Amino acid sequence: MAEEDRKERVDRELIELLNELRVALPGVQVLFAFLLILPFQQGFADSSAEDQAVYTLALLFTALAAALLITPSMYHRLNFRRGQKERMLFDSNKLMVAGVMATALAIACSVYLVVDVIHGGTAAVVATATTLIVYAGLWLALPLARRGDPEP
Repeated sequence: MAEEDRKERVDRELIELLNELRVALPGVQVLFAFLLILPFQQGFADSSAEDQAVYTLALLFTALAAALLITPSMYHRLNFRRGQKERMLFDSNKLMVAGVMATALAIACSVYLVVDVIHGGTAAVVATATTLIVYAGLWLALPLARRGDPEP
């Protein structure tokens, strides 16, 4: 099999990134939709000030994640055929990583809210910390640990 040239590699990597975004974005959109309707549910106004603050953080992190994960598509559309693919690829990679980190924080805040309502504050803190540890391990530590490994 012939080696791909630089243009072919950049094209392939951009397609891979856009496909990865297609996996990440729907989850963020569903979480955002859930969070948007939550304040209109009966009983939300009676939630604690702490839960309302955590809710606000969850909503803001989800909005940020959506913005970061949608930006590469818009970036691509606005720079179509302008010779910017490699720059776009590197910028979009950073945007996606930031978007996934914002997603992890939004999910952790959402876990806190649900567990706090069901089991109380101590369980909510434990569940949130556990969620963050799992995401940090799977989404950061594992890929970073494998950076130097040769291809199988």
